[in-house]
Amino acid sequence: MTTSKTQTSTRTDPPAARPRWWDRRFTFFFTARTISLFGDAMMPVAAALAVGALYGISGVGLVLGTWTGTFVVLVLFGGVFADRFGARRMMIGADVVRVLTQGVLAAAFFAGPPPLWLLVTMAALAGAAVAMFLPGANGMVPLVARDPQRANATLKVADALAHLLGPAFAGLLIALANAGTVYAIDAATFLLSALCLALVRPASPGTAVDSSARGGSSLRRDLFQGWHEFRSRTWMWAVILIWMGYGVLLFGPLVPLSSALVGARLGPDAYGLAVSFLGIGTVLGGLLALRLRPARPLAAGSVAMTVYTALPLCVALDAGLPVLLAGHVLGGGALAFWSVMWATSVQTHTPPAALNRVSAYELAGSVSGIALGQILAGPALALASPERLLLVSAGACLAGCVALIATPAIRTLHRAAPPAGGRRGEPGGPSRAG
Repeated sequence: MTTSKTQTSTRTDPPAARPRWWDRRFTFFFTARTISLFGDAMMPVAAALAVGALYGISGVGLVLGTWTGTFVVLVLFGGVFADRFGARRMMIGADVVRVLTQGVLAAAFFAGPPPLWLLVTMAALAGAAVAMFLPGANGMVPLVARDPQRANATLKVADALAHLLGPAFAGLLIALANAGTVYAIDAATFLLSALCLALVRPASPGTAVDSSARGGSSLRRDLFQGWHEFRSRTWMWAVILIWMGYGVLLFGPLVPLSSALVGARLGPDAYGLAVSFLGIGTVLGGLLALRLRPARPLAAGSVAMTVYTALPLCVALDAGLPVLLAGHVLGGGALAFWSVMWATSVQTHTPPAALNRVSAYELAGSVSGIALGQILAGPALALASPERLLLVSAGACLAGCVALIATPAIRTLHRAAPPAGGRRGEPGGPSRAG
């Protein structure tokens, strides 16, 4: 903060001429993401209740698995297309596709029980749309916000609130109306998101949020260049390797194992309450990230992640409800703080022209590990009890934190200097550090 004040005092612009970090452009982007996140948060409940009532657990698994699988397969192409055609265009197009998929499902549920093939097909299309949407959503942040860390922290808080309110709202709608209503409202959220994104405009002539001047490059070359940018940053691929391990040993099995244990011991209401407290912790972690600006963000985030160990540990040790809720608050806060530090580091240490492709590589690595962990959670029960598996998860969390802190490229990565005269990638703003 001292450096920032010193830099400000040396500028010749009058204080009144200096814009705030939250301006009209970020307002539209924040509104679009918040509405979209709320719609996304409703879908797991809708799938579990509506699809499960028709086709059982296997039907739910098939629909969700199709969604996740399609996303993992196509997300790298989403990064390439976002860099080639413009992140905003890709995000709007993805929202339009999801308006159609959720609208079709709403109409199908209103008409009667939809066939499984239709549910699977719409899940595949929706997963493909998300694969086109998310890389650009990450890459857009430094282009619509003057302070990426504060923007990421604010978006993380909005994400947490959406996941607190969305599932409860979806469950209430299904109880009072039907699944068609949930899917219709979800379609409306994506329509509003697309409209808000369409209102995002460049800050000045010659500065484009959507940069499509990429003629002459092939899809294969774009993928290779994105991989080169990703591979050339040791801190980045080292984190993703550790996160893939986290996905298999920690994040992937955590939900199925903890939901089964907590539900059996304290009842399903207790697990729902624990998830809510996880969201509260996420909000607190996001608010903390709004205040703290560590000089070495990934080192600070790694230290914070050690606190996440409390979450699987309190479930494995059969803790009472107060300790269980406290563990979820700590876990949510730790993960939120890390997420903001990580997202900001990626956005501010990657060349703008390759940011969407780099984001796609890190998304693919992270999600693939979680998907594998979810798949292996069931078979692993044949080898050990859920309690022992969660102890392994807690140990993996600590081991991963040690690896993060012990890796010099991660530990020593410094926070990028804030722009002095404009957003990164705009005239007057410094380029990202390589």
